[in-house]
Amino acid sequence: MKQFSSDLKKVSPIAWVPTLYFAMGMPFVVLNMVCALMYKGMGVCDSEIALWTSLIMFPWTLKPLWSPFLEMYRTKKFFVVVTQVLSGVMFSIVAFALGLSSFFAVTIGMLAVVALSGATHDIAADGVYMSSLSTDEQARWIGWQGAFYNIAKIVATGGLVYLAGTFIDMFGVVKAWMIIMLIIGLLMIALGCYHFFILPSGGEKSDNAADFREQMHELWSVFAEFFRKKHIVYYICFIILYRFAEGFVMKIVPLFLKSSRAEQGLGLTEQEIGLCYGTFGAAAFVLGSILAGYYIAHRGLQKSLFSLALVFNLPFVAYTLLAIFQPESLFVIGSGIVLEYFGYGFGFVGLTLFMMQQIAPGRHQMSHYAFASGIMNLGVMLPGMLSGFVSDALGYKNFFIFVLICTIPALLITWFVPFTYPDKS
Repeated sequence: MKQFSSDLKKVSPIAWVPTLYFAMGMPFVVLNMVCALMYKGMGVCDSEIALWTSLIMFPWTLKPLWSPFLEMYRTKKFFVVVTQVLSGVMFSIVAFALGLSSFFAVTIGMLAVVALSGATHDIAADGVYMSSLSTDEQARWIGWQGAFYNIAKIVATGGLVYLAGTFIDMFGVVKAWMIIMLIIGLLMIALGCYHFFILPSGGEKSDNAADFREQMHELWSVFAEFFRKKHIVYYICFIILYRFAEGFVMKIVPLFLKSSRAEQGLGLTEQEIGLCYGTFGAAAFVLGSILAGYYIAHRGLQKSLFSLALVFNLPFVAYTLLAIFQPESLFVIGSGIVLEYFGYGFGFVGLTLFMMQQIAPGRHQMSHYAFASGIMNLGVMLPGMLSGFVSDALGYKNFFIFVLICTIPALLITWFVPFTYPDKS
């Protein structure tokens, strides 16, 4: 504890909270969205892109399983620094592997290592945050945490994608993406080096055998208690289906925007995609999240949940119209992207609060929220894996009509979802 106190006296949270959560967001967004555009530009088919870029996200679903081990051998800071540097090294190797004839298989394997490293980083980073800050400080810095996680999303999907388009015009597709991956790699290594000197330790290791047995027993009891919760089967179905349609479109929308009009796409350049995602889309996401908070505070979650689900699924109507009419106006296309981000920001708040207020409460609130989040990620990952095959079979136009049909189960289960706990005033 004395070490904690000395760490905190030396370094203000402003020096490490923003950079820590920027580093948390970067690998997740790059693997989830940026790599899809990279592979599309390099000629990989939609089904392969959607399958493998979804499958490598699996560690973010399973990460609660190995979280107890991280406290037994080293400090949380150690795992933060190591995973940041490891992710940076792997991104750098990916950059050079893009020039290989078998680049797709090789780079997917490397990105899978990045995913495992990134998921482990999330556990350790949250551990540093919770261990190093008091309850009041956690509340004070939570806004910075969320803001810089989303800034990483803006930098990746906006700035880096835009920069990739500029480099493509100058150097060609392969060299352009090699430069982008190298930039990401060097950025992650730099953050790891910075945090080696700045980050608080996050606590001492716990390395005796009794702790290991106790951790495993505790983990099992936490799992058992989670599945004994009231309405838990319905709740699991709810958190899977709420984002079911989104799981299908998440990988396909960037590919749809990039594909040529002859392929039923919209034929946008990387610069145009980066501009729409990184500026107007990001602003719409923040606006939607803020408005949803006020909306729920005014009406209560139980009365608001269905309307939140409606807004969450509204963007799929916009993308269906874009696929049918294939407008050439960047303003019209950008409006669809803005609607997507606004709907995501507005509707996702409802699911997050539901998991916090209806699923997580109990003796193991943090762990049960982590389990619910893992199930939610699984619900997005599975349709994402299938989305490319469905898109290839149906074409973009019929694919988005199919997605509209997939919203029906989500809306039905939301309408009838039971509440275990009443809304808090």
